[in-house]
Amino acid sequence: MSYSTADSFRPVTLDDVRGAQKMLSGVARVTAMEGSRHLSQMVGAPVHLKCENLQRTGSFKLRGAYVRIAGLLPEERAAGVVAASAGNHAQGVALASALLGVRSTVFMPKGAPLPKVSATRDYGAEVRLHGQVVDETLAAAQEYAAGTGAVFIHPFDHPDIIAGQGTVGLEILEQCPEARTILVGVGGGGLAAGIAVAVKSLRPDVRVVGVQAAGAAAYPPSLAAGRPVSVENPATMADGIKVGRPGDVPFGIVGELVDEVRTVSEDELSAALLLCLERAKLVVEPAGASPVAALLSEPGAFEGPVVAVLSGGNVDPVLMERVLRHGMAAQGRYLAVRLRLTDRPGALATLLGALSVVDANVLDVSHVRTDPRLGLTEAEVELHLETKGPAHCAEVGQALREAGYTVIG
Repeated sequence: MSYSTADSFRPVTLDDVRGAQKMLSGVARVTAMEGSRHLSQMVGAPVHLKCENLQRTGSFKLRGAYVRIAGLLPEERAAGVVAASAGNHAQGVALASALLGVRSTVFMPKGAPLPKVSATRDYGAEVRLHGQVVDETLAAAQEYAAGTGAVFIHPFDHPDIIAGQGTVGLEILEQCPEARTILVGVGGGGLAAGIAVAVKSLRPDVRVVGVQAAGAAAYPPSLAAGRPVSVENPATMADGIKVGRPGDVPFGIVGELVDEVRTVSEDELSAALLLCLERAKLVVEPAGASPVAALLSEPGAFEGPVVAVLSGGNVDPVLMERVLRHGMAAQGRYLAVRLRLTDRPGALATLLGALSVVDANVLDVSHVRTDPRLGLTEAEVELHLETKGPAHCAEVGQALREAGYTVIG
């Protein structure tokens, strides 16, 4: 399976996806399909999690990258390949190239998480840090390709890439033949397009639903316009689907075969990541948790059995800590409160005693006694508390007010 630049808009067929599946045998894992009792109870129908977060390199990206590079002509392989990515595609290209004996260069933003940079190097790629955002990195990689003859491996805008990602859809139908709805995160659209080709060719009755982060949702306006349009300054914690413009090749497929594209909020992404960790015992990055976020947003909207594709698990530990706190706050399990009290001996101990009565667990205390905003006898305290939900948060606030404290934030 090989396409020249002129063939880059060739339709992707079921035969292409099946050919990719044969090519990936022994290379990509057939990832697990895990049931979720908690989500099933919420939805009122069986919910299964397709665990591409357990794929080699930690995401589905290896599938498309391997198929694309394996399909290169000998002279193209000899010239090497180049890619641009903040993480998952970088690692997929690096490992695929190493397995196929092809030299790879990967451009990554200067602010890319260190674990992703290190993993990409460990898989054998030469990593070059360039630019602050992926668009700048992408331009640098394309300039490198033009200057060296290296083949640019696009993260989603090529038929080989889409065919490789489509193997996820074949596995879903093999593992859960009774599926009625498939939820998949959407950035540029390669994974959703590939799954849709595979699934709709074999089971046109299955509903395929794409999920985008609301702050980086280029597909809804693009589908409305009938052509790919750009979203200015996309902003979301889900860097795996933080794409400002749909790919030309996947856009046509998504428009034809994907039944709906939904959006989810940052709070819903945080809550979904936390649920995957606590209930399913799975480490999932925010982009990979987007299908679960859609289930949390409107659990009654999907006919079951439902398959949610957890597309990746490469989450930076620093981001994980922030997201978990955000998710806990969104669920009312983490409360930050700022208040003023009289600056006298024992005042802080009295405050903490009032909190212990309502069973609020104090995680952190910041005590300011000298500040121009404060009166001569005042002190300001900021508390970070672990709580048990929205009702408990309200109970904590009420207890503080009844104790005579002035809550200011």
